[in-house]
This record gives sequence, C-alpha cells and structure tokens, in this order.
Amino acid sequence: MYNDTLCLRVQDEKDSGCCRPVFECNIMCRCSEACANRVVQRGLGFRLQVFRTEGKGWGLQTLEPVPKGRFVCEYAGEVIGFAEACSRQRSQKLGDMNYIIAVREHASGGGRVIETFIDPARVGNIGRFLNHSCQPNLLMVPVRVDSLVPRLALFAARDIALGEELVYDYSGSYKNSRGESQVLIISNTDILSKKPCYCGAKECSRFLPLDVSIINHI
Repeated sequence: MYNDTLCLRVQDEKDSGCCRPVFECNIMCRCSEACANRVVQRGLGFRLQVFRTEGKGWGLQTLEPVPKGRFVCEYAGEVIGFAEACSRQRSQKLGDMNYIIAVREHASGGGRVIETFIDPARVGNIGRFLNHSCQPNLLMVPVRVDSLVPRLALFAARDIALGEELVYDYSGSYKNSRGESQVLIISNTDILSKKPCYCGAKECSRFLPLDVSIINHI
C-alpha cells in the first residue's frame, strides 16, 4: 500500500471509487522497524501546529510541505461502542463541542459492515483540531497494526504547501463513492438546526455532515 518514499498509493478517479483499509506489518512479522510497511505506527513525520482560524475556531496547519500520499497524523481517541456513542450524544448540551467519529467499513459484495466509533473528547491528539472541508487535502484511511480495531490515519490527498490548513471531509465521501469505508462526524444534540459549513470550497455543501443512525437512537 506504500511506495518506496512511504507514500500511500492514493487512488485516482479511474479506480474502484472506494478507500480500502491498510494492514501494516506488526509483531507477528519478521521484518525490522525500518520496513516500508510500517508508517502509521511510527507516528508524526511532519511538524504541525494548532492555530486560530477565521470563523472556524481552532484548526491544524503544517509547518512544512507535505507530498501527496504521505501520512500526516491520526484521529485518535477512546474506542467506544454504538450504545455509548448514543449515550454521550444524548448527554450533550446545546453548544457543546462534539468529536465522536463513526467509521463504517463495508465488505465487498454487500456483506458485513464493521463499525468503529472514536471519541477524542477526553483522551485524544492533535487530530481533534482538524476542520471539515468539502474539498479536503487529507484522506482518512483505516489502518490496522496490532489489532482488529483500526487506527484512523490521515494521508495527504495532494501536495500540501507550507502553512496550509489541514482539512478532511467529515462525511467520508471523498475518494469514497459509497465504497468500503465511510466516515461520519456525529452531529451535536440540537439536530433540528444543521451546523453551517465555513470551508469556503467552490462546491461547498453549506452544512456539516451528520450521522442520522445515531440521531435515530436518541
């Protein structure tokens, strides 16, 4: 899944239209730590900075150029179940920040769907500062290392310039036409009023994505 320069082979439009999960070498492998299939597990490889954006609160930017396909950071946090995700969503008050993300991996042939819920509100990393964009420069990919629970890794979807804000599509539709992986940020408790999107993209959808499966159980 990675080339000689540790870049993820980002799929083109002519590919299958879905984001496939990655399996890195782990403790069961005989390779060394220098193996080219050990990328996400090595951690950050670029200098990143949390900064104050205009109109979107906090954001994350890169302090050096990032080539297309390189690993940028993880979206890390507590791994919780569906019931707990619903419970935490239910306990939120209007205006509370919400970071729960739902990842659904669809097996080929319309088979089983694997769900993973991550909440970095209490325990997380810099990934929680990433904002949404309808035309993102990051791509989220489930990466497994030593567990069946995936690590939510973000890779550069194109060459990213120094000082550019790092953003990804909360809906998971980027490089994912209802394919093998789907990512959705769960909305705030006040579901009747959609949250406006301020990404500024030419093809902005005007509202942030939300996960109706969680809403229906509240």
